[in-house]
Amino acid sequence: MSGLSIDNISMRFDLPDGGSVQALRDVSLDLEAGELMSVLGPSGCGKTTLLNIIAGFLTATNGQILLNREKIDGPSAERGMVFQQGALFEWMNVRDNVGFGPRMKGVNPAKARETVDHLLNIVGLQDFKEKAIYELSGGMQQRVALARCLANDPDVILMDEPLGALDALTREKMQSLVLKLWKETGKTIILITHSVEEALLLGERLLVMAPRPGRIHKEYRLPFADLGVGADLREVKKHPDYVEKREEILEMIWNMEEEIMGRVEAKGI
Repeated sequence: MSGLSIDNISMRFDLPDGGSVQALRDVSLDLEAGELMSVLGPSGCGKTTLLNIIAGFLTATNGQILLNREKIDGPSAERGMVFQQGALFEWMNVRDNVGFGPRMKGVNPAKARETVDHLLNIVGLQDFKEKAIYELSGGMQQRVALARCLANDPDVILMDEPLGALDALTREKMQSLVLKLWKETGKTIILITHSVEEALLLGERLLVMAPRPGRIHKEYRLPFADLGVGADLREVKKHPDYVEKREEILEMIWNMEEEIMGRVEAKGI
């Protein structure tokens, strides 16, 4: 199938003392091209580990991941990553940061400049293209990171808590931008978050993961991402189904956290 296929992925980290940590166990799912999925769960449930395996930064202990029927065996421009901190090149201005990928791929300079200007216009930074990274706010830096990711034209965009460090108002604006980019580009997006509200807003599919060993606890298919495109997200949050799902998932994760704390107390830690 075209899209992303995760087949029985398990990940074990071996420790120096001879012990091990089972971070993921038998995670399987299929994601069609163009789908937007948010992944939620308590700390230690393997969210970021799964994302890093999809990115090719880690090799799973067992299982495989296929993208468009091809096995993932390392990093590739087909999969773009947006981190919590933009991981931008401080010595380059905005335009050069966004154009870095096309330059490395040997894209014609005129074509690359056209692509960069188009993306900067989409993310609202056309007037800041000559600015140094340190002159930008946190939200603007994340816009640069999104544009830089898109400049490589990946099939899949992986986001690891990309909005977690932003203030509430900027975060809401960036959530709207993510939805806009999803609809306009048709990219497959997987977004990791600790925020239940964000997961509901930015996931037409929402995956709740259970803690160690990390595994899929429950999956939801939701209308809120489509409802939020071009809309006031605060109005979407008032939707009765949104409120109901938020409370259901909050209780689910609270119970998981209580279970984790019970295990820790039982070990006398």
